[in-house]
Amino acid sequence: MTEHAIPSTPSIHAIIGAGQVGTILARHLAAAGHDVRLVRRGPPGAAIPGVTWIRGDVLDPAVADAACRGAVAVYNCTNPPDYARWDGVIQPLYRAIWAAAARAGARLVQLDNLYMIGRPERCPFDESTPERPCSAKGELRRALGEELLEMHRRGEIEAVIGRASDYFGPHTPSAAVFRPDVLARIQAGGSAYVFGDPDMPHGYTYTPDVARGLAILGVDPRAPGRVWHLPTAAKMTTRELIARFAAVAGTEVKVRAVPGWVLRALGLVSSLMAAIGEMNYQFEIPYVLDDGDFCRTFGVAPTPLDEAIAATLAAGAQAPAAA
Repeated sequence: MTEHAIPSTPSIHAIIGAGQVGTILARHLAAAGHDVRLVRRGPPGAAIPGVTWIRGDVLDPAVADAACRGAVAVYNCTNPPDYARWDGVIQPLYRAIWAAAARAGARLVQLDNLYMIGRPERCPFDESTPERPCSAKGELRRALGEELLEMHRRGEIEAVIGRASDYFGPHTPSAAVFRPDVLARIQAGGSAYVFGDPDMPHGYTYTPDVARGLAILGVDPRAPGRVWHLPTAAKMTTRELIARFAAVAGTEVKVRAVPGWVLRALGLVSSLMAAIGEMNYQFEIPYVLDDGDFCRTFGVAPTPLDEAIAATLAAGAQAPAAA
């Protein structure tokens, strides 16, 4: 993504959640000269210049306040660890982070997905598209997003929401399609298996673009009080994007769709597969976000696709493939 000028005056930024987006965001902000606190419940990760690791559970107000104190922006990049069980877990987690950001007087930047959109009537869809979730996860996301924006409207917090489509990128193991095992198959050539219809248009967001977009939302005075669709590098069918990956890798890949009945059968014995099946409709209809408002407002563009693919493949070659 073309670089956006983050104010050069050093400031404190707190990132809650050290997953595949939070860690890249921490590196980006630290490289811009800011003091970054990166919070996770588990042991600290590898040392990153300019980044202070904080270990603790933000459901504890003392931990949350220590992380957010003095910060100009707090980024909620968390997700419950069990994808199959969100209800009753995600609400108190998010509210604890929002409350700590409000106590600190910091801007709250919420990383979000597109689950609340449901089945859009037109494609591509922008931020004005009605939110009509068709899943339990989508309804949870819709309700939480509205709750946060209502807090902003009441003056309780300064908040902004950045939404992204399905991810690909370096060090992005939880991607829906471009997982380490798929990247390994692309590198070697052969067959790649995907859920849903590989010939449906779909949006894929490059993880570093997500991080850079969130950093903009954390500091730009035009950002708060609304939802933004983050810059999205790929807007094409899954088959086309895998072919683009293979061309960069110098291989040939056959794309094979896993039949829907297989996913449904797996869902009978696996809560994780049932949860994936609940959201699989996004790969069975055209599902492409419109990121034009963000790109025009902030004067940025997604990373050129072949550059993003090359970086993804290079990182994937350095890591063992997941089973």
